[in-house]
Amino acid sequence: MLRLSPKNETSSVWCQLYFDRLLYLRFRPEGEMAARLLIRSAVRAATTCRAAPCPALTRGMAAGGIPTDEEQATGLEKIVMKAAQQGADPYSMLKPKEYAGSKADPHLVPSITTKRIVGCVCEEDNTAVVWFWLQQGDAQRCPSCGSHYKLVPHELPH
Repeated sequence: MLRLSPKNETSSVWCQLYFDRLLYLRFRPEGEMAARLLIRSAVRAATTCRAAPCPALTRGMAAGGIPTDEEQATGLEKIVMKAAQQGADPYSMLKPKEYAGSKADPHLVPSITTKRIVGCVCEEDNTAVVWFWLQQGDAQRCPSCGSHYKLVPHELPH
């Protein structure tokens, strides 16, 4: 069957329907008058669809472009984004700073209580974890490797 490929998709569907019906009626003896009527309707529909295309959605663009994440953020997400811009880490989401682990520069372990259990992987390729309690006060050593850890008070952000 004859298929048209108009410039936009909305008119292509209508044109295909009209012309399919037109071909059906055209080859029947009683359908010549109906075919003329369908030709006029098809031309009218095709020109109307092409003359008045659907306007694109421009709601976001009308206000100066697509809004950024900072403009759209609300609630807890906005609080976290503002804290990240100021360099703070309110929910300890970032990787902790690395320390030497010596007595002068111990690993800092945040805690909301006066003691916390700590796990130390003493060697890089070690598969066992050495667990020990860390008390508030001076830095304490890992019983296996001798790395120093110090408990620091931490307040929850909420």
